[in-house]
Amino acid sequence: MAGGRRAAPRCGWGWGGGWGCCPFLCLLLCCGAAGRLEVYMPAVLEVEIGSTARLECSFSIPGNASFTSIEWFYVNRRPLRSGEAVRHHASGVRIDETEYSERLSVGEDKALSISKVTRQDNARTFICQVGADSQGVGESRTELYTYKIPAPPEITPNSAGIPAQSNDMLKIAQCTSENSFPSPNITWYKNGEPLLQEEDKTKILTTLVRESNGLYTVVSTLFSKVTREDRNSLFHCTVHYWLQGQMRTKDSPRVNVTVFYPTEHVELRVATNAGIVKEGDDVKLVCDADGNPAPVFSFFRRELGDSWQDMTSLADTNDGVLMLHNVSKSSSGLYRCQTLDLDDMTQHEGDVELVVNYIEGVQVKMEPSSPLHEGDSVRLSCTAHSPVKLDYQWRDARGRKVAEGNQLLLTNLTFETSSNFSCRVKARSVPGLEQSKQVAVAVKGKPRIVAISAPLYVRQDEVINLTCKAIAFPQPSFHWSINGTTHEYMENQHMASNLTVRVSHDLLRAGAMCRVSNALGVSEKHIQLLDQKPSESKGIIIVAIIVCILVVAVLGSIIYFLHKKGKISCGRSGKQDITKPEARKDKNVVEVKSDKLSEEAGLLQGANGEKRSPADQSEKYIDLRN
Repeated sequence: MAGGRRAAPRCGWGWGGGWGCCPFLCLLLCCGAAGRLEVYMPAVLEVEIGSTARLECSFSIPGNASFTSIEWFYVNRRPLRSGEAVRHHASGVRIDETEYSERLSVGEDKALSISKVTRQDNARTFICQVGADSQGVGESRTELYTYKIPAPPEITPNSAGIPAQSNDMLKIAQCTSENSFPSPNITWYKNGEPLLQEEDKTKILTTLVRESNGLYTVVSTLFSKVTREDRNSLFHCTVHYWLQGQMRTKDSPRVNVTVFYPTEHVELRVATNAGIVKEGDDVKLVCDADGNPAPVFSFFRRELGDSWQDMTSLADTNDGVLMLHNVSKSSSGLYRCQTLDLDDMTQHEGDVELVVNYIEGVQVKMEPSSPLHEGDSVRLSCTAHSPVKLDYQWRDARGRKVAEGNQLLLTNLTFETSSNFSCRVKARSVPGLEQSKQVAVAVKGKPRIVAISAPLYVRQDEVINLTCKAIAFPQPSFHWSINGTTHEYMENQHMASNLTVRVSHDLLRAGAMCRVSNALGVSEKHIQLLDQKPSESKGIIIVAIIVCILVVAVLGSIIYFLHKKGKISCGRSGKQDITKPEARKDKNVVEVKSDKLSEEAGLLQGANGEKRSPADQSEKYIDLRN
């Protein structure tokens, strides 16, 4: 463009078929330029519908140029009409009236922005044309593509169920993907493997709907034949779409379809945790049939011979469960489950043998069985019956284990041995299966008094309680030598009798006699009663003792005072007599020893004040003579 004038915009840069280019924006820049002009733009720009497309145009002009202009064009899909040529002023930017007028803006970096991109903007070519004063005109172009990522596909399985024996291809599921642009593709999968159209086996129908907003909804329906094995099959669909030159996918959830098929096999089983049944258990018999829907169930139990007892009334015929409560040995036997398929009226059967483990006939034998007396020995033997191996254990009346094995030997029997012993029988292989039998070991003998009230200090007319305890078998009776109120009771293995009585003169003098007897003999013991002194005499004695203590204390104080004053002196021998004549110096000598030499030196001085040496102070004596 010589002389500062720009040639009119050119149209038809090689696009045939009557297509034209319509200028809609002109950007004028004044700057110096020289040399060859080059313009750069990305070949393709992908923008999500509803967002802003930003078209960048860069150029280089080697040398000097006094004027440069930038003009933007897009390729219209109709013939160019007159009056659409871009006219602009060198002083700024002018946007002509086009369909983009309200959505255009230019940044400081010369980039063109188109807001709120629509589906109609897809596949349009935008041209950036740069003109220099002395370098001519250069241009570059970008293909704008718009897209909308499809929503995650939703899958809806056939809720009515599909018969496996059908010869027709029935609807498996439907897959829907909404709001996408351009339209995506849908692929079906079974257990992770793609499903393809296959004659007489698989058919896929796809429907494409263009919504009012220009976006697409794709609906794909899968038809197929199914077999029994498809009862566990998982189906899902995948939406495929292009984004930035790469294929992207979105998966639907995996669904299972209900497949109907007839019963072919029936199994009856005992449903227990350990697989072992014992007496007293609640047992559940479960009938498993491989048909869908489940057939009608019936239950039977084999009686003696070949007859069968109908137990269907006790069962849940819908779930195929028969509950047996508190089973016993008689519950053992053969059980049968019978099914009826209502579609083809076929019957199938399944049997199971129920074994109920038990322990019965627990007996304890005592040898000798004749009456036992103190000093005798006895052997206890325990027997029981069971289809499994048994262990035996003996326990006393307090539940303590006393022996293992089916025999217990008790020697040197006493009344204390008399007790209840139990034989506990346990099945080693059947946890929780056990029984016990109790036996009483009674040692006979005449009564033996084991405890009686000790001698008591009592006062006349006082009400007292006397106790007498004895052990014997048979049970003894108590007799007291005096009348009163009696109360008898058991304490451990002992019989006890309490006597409540008022103390009389005769009772105080003679005491009380406890007499215990049974058919084998008599034992008796005497309880002594002591007369308790009146409380006044006790007070007098206490006063006398206190007076004596005070007299001794006063006497001691006087002796100590006289010694401190030097009135009491000692000879070199360390002995001194006071208050008594010479003739009685050999009586009532009290020896006082001390190991504190410092105190001795201060206390034991002669009458003349002379101090003694430590050697002379080894022994000191004070004679107290009457």
